[in-house]
Amino acid sequence: MGGFSQTASIQAPASHATPITPSLVTELSIRAIYVGGDGDLEVVMLGGEIVTFRGLLAGILLPIMVKKVTTGTTATNLIGLW
Repeated sequence: MGGFSQTASIQAPASHATPITPSLVTELSIRAIYVGGDGDLEVVMLGGEIVTFRGLLAGILLPIMVKKVTTGTTATNLIGLW
């Protein structure tokens, strides 16, 4: 009898997580960000656009695919999910 097997799609729940430290050089490959502490989140989107999500409240989950979380970020306790 075989074990449980599931192919993860973009719609499937995340199965991995990692803390995020804002950086100008660290490249990410995530599909959502959990924001643990209030503030702004500045990211480089997968398509290359630089976007700042302002006034985020703790506990929000953003379903965004990003390359980087930049040092312009003031939100804290960030977790990358994929």
